[in-house]
Amino acid sequence: MIDRTFTLAPMMEWSDRHCRFFWRQLSQHAVLYTEMVTTGAILHAGPDRFLPYNDEEHPVALQLGGSNASDLAKCAKIAEDWGYDEVNINCGCPSDRVQNGHFGACLMANPNLVADCVKSMQDSCTIPVTVKHRIGIDHMESYQEMVDFVAPIAEVGCSTFIVHARKAWLHGLSPKENREIPPLNYDMVYQLKRDFPELEIILNGGLNSLDDCEEPLKHVDGVMLGRAAYQTPYILAEVDQRFYGETDKAIKSRDQVLLDFLPYIEKQLSQGARLNHITRHILGLFQGQPGAKLFRRHISQKAHLRGAGIEVVEQAHQLIIEQRQLAEAYAAEQKQRVQA
Repeated sequence: MIDRTFTLAPMMEWSDRHCRFFWRQLSQHAVLYTEMVTTGAILHAGPDRFLPYNDEEHPVALQLGGSNASDLAKCAKIAEDWGYDEVNINCGCPSDRVQNGHFGACLMANPNLVADCVKSMQDSCTIPVTVKHRIGIDHMESYQEMVDFVAPIAEVGCSTFIVHARKAWLHGLSPKENREIPPLNYDMVYQLKRDFPELEIILNGGLNSLDDCEEPLKHVDGVMLGRAAYQTPYILAEVDQRFYGETDKAIKSRDQVLLDFLPYIEKQLSQGARLNHITRHILGLFQGQPGAKLFRRHISQKAHLRGAGIEVVEQAHQLIIEQRQLAEAYAAEQKQRVQA
């Protein structure tokens, strides 16, 4: 059984397998979600291109984009065969490209279709089939309208709903604006859990720190972090202690997280990966620390060059160490002056 107390969101062009392996250095228990992969991509281009992941990523879920029940069922079976722990259907993305494919947030207007899709997926695999959705779309914004979406899907046996606590405007707002402009409404998500206590309800949206997660977890079964986890990944270092009871487990330092990630980078480079495709995910590791800007700049300027290797990361780390030593020396000098 998957413990979804703390989950990390599917994010297009961000939560790829390199990113997920990096996140796994920070938390052993957080549930990881892939970028959304369309059913067409898997069925026509082949799973070998889109589904590889690292064994260390478990528990890991595949998020699918699609609205054809047969195609989704085929992909759910493929996901199970590949060893994914969960398959999730995207009913929350508002981008024009996704709408043109008749999936994502626009599916909230057709709950019976989603229920048919979920039922077909469940019939084709034994791993959990879950749904990620918004609290509403366009002028569909009442609590009852959200219930009207959730209820028929729950009736076919779906028990886990990940709810982004903002509605989506399908026209007039960009995907970025849809993550920021529509107001958050956690109370609607909390009410959903009260009215459907048998369902597992995961709250997504507006959570920027672990402290932000404490109050929602009094009302729902789990939380999902997105961009905050990507931009300031070190906040994940305390997840296992705070949410999974591993209070005797030491919290890794930023330095140790990076050092533990280096063998993975070397392995991927030996298999033909480009350094910048991996290191773009670690740029925020030292956010707020002395030398963080130098760390980001060095990697950004060097990692994309032909033949760039592990030494680029080691050099960037050395800049952090040097700036930290300078900051510590300055702090000690200031302390001596005060005491004098």
